[in-house]
Amino acid sequence: MKLKVVIHEAEEGGYWAEVPSIHGCATQGETLDELIRNLCEAVEGCLSVDIRNIALSAKDKVTEISV
Repeated sequence: MKLKVVIHEAEEGGYWAEVPSIHGCATQGETLDELIRNLCEAVEGCLSVDIRNIALSAKDKVTEISV
């Protein structure tokens, strides 16, 4: 999966970034390398869903897809 991100230089130093396609997904880092690592973790966290909290019937199926 490829996502577009917007990287900003923080006024206090370092960087912060947001993922426009995932509402509320943003993070920061002191260096660009740290920012990219943090972005990967942020995206994973934003897209994680605990299916135990979703009502499923006996006919429903849960699967994963890659895009």
